[in-house]
Amino acid sequence: MKTITLFAALFIAFASLSAYGQAATEQDAIKRTALNYAEGWYEGDADKMESALSTDLAKRIVRTNPQGQSMVSQMTALALVQGTRGGFGKQTAKAEQQKDVTILDVMGNAATVKLEMHDWVDYMHIGKVNGKWVIINVLWEMKPKKQ
Repeated sequence: MKTITLFAALFIAFASLSAYGQAATEQDAIKRTALNYAEGWYEGDADKMESALSTDLAKRIVRTNPQGQSMVSQMTALALVQGTRGGFGKQTAKAEQQKDVTILDVMGNAATVKLEMHDWVDYMHIGKVNGKWVIINVLWEMKPKKQ
């Protein structure tokens, strides 16, 4: 009886460690996806940026005009890759290239991630598509200008 109990305890411990290792690996892959996006932008590396994106990406921001009217502006994966290729991110000095990734939640093939960059904050939905984590949706907001 003790042998069966010991075997069951060892099996449960091994299964828990294995699940933890898989969860940590998934978290690393999700974080790497967000970092490829950020680093690709700052480096002007369109291939790195593209590797992080779903071709169906929708990147949106809510903009409000001085009269208080809001509208939603959208950017596609292609537009983001082209902007990256244009080198706009390279204008941010290395010392100011913030890329803080916070994984807010993971459930199955879906993750919600907050990415703080130098000038803005991205709230991302990252999905595991055909075994690879890619950014599917981004809602972003500009940071207030420093005075």
